[in-house]
Amino acid sequence: METLQEDEEYNWREVKLPLLIPVIPEPGLERETGERRRGRDILVAIDHGPNSKHAFDWALIHLCRLSDTIHLIHAVSSVQNTVVYETSQQLMEKLAVDALQVAMVRTVARIVQGDAGKVICNEAERIKPAAVVMSTRGRSLVQSVLQGSVSEYCFHHCKSAPVIIVPGKEDGDESLI
Repeated sequence: METLQEDEEYNWREVKLPLLIPVIPEPGLERETGERRRGRDILVAIDHGPNSKHAFDWALIHLCRLSDTIHLIHAVSSVQNTVVYETSQQLMEKLAVDALQVAMVRTVARIVQGDAGKVICNEAERIKPAAVVMSTRGRSLVQSVLQGSVSEYCFHHCKSAPVIIVPGKEDGDESLI
């Protein structure tokens, strides 16, 4: 059995976020590890739903450290659609401000055209993050099995980083801590 390699070229647009983040000096302690000084890359898959915001908040509180970089990835049907791009850009700008205020981390954002599961796995392969954080849509088990699930697809196909699936607020605890 041969492994089929997908060499699809996909369209994407980098999101220009406001220069909100001050330059953070390198830690001066010798006991700090190289990874901690350099920081980690954490990929967070986002959309316009409340569960996505919950997963983003979870990543800020439970996963991020001072020198980390959060990579926001949003999959869309067309990057050429200006309405979709501007709406996504506004969402990413708001999340970048939240990331700075809550965890003092740098944010990089990218809007990618294509199927959400494949886009997230391709971006994870490109970035090589410490973790991929995503949410669930809050569908029942039967709906997920019948219609498929992006988080399930990424869980099985993302080979370059561990996938953390944060349940929606209604599925788990109401608090983030």
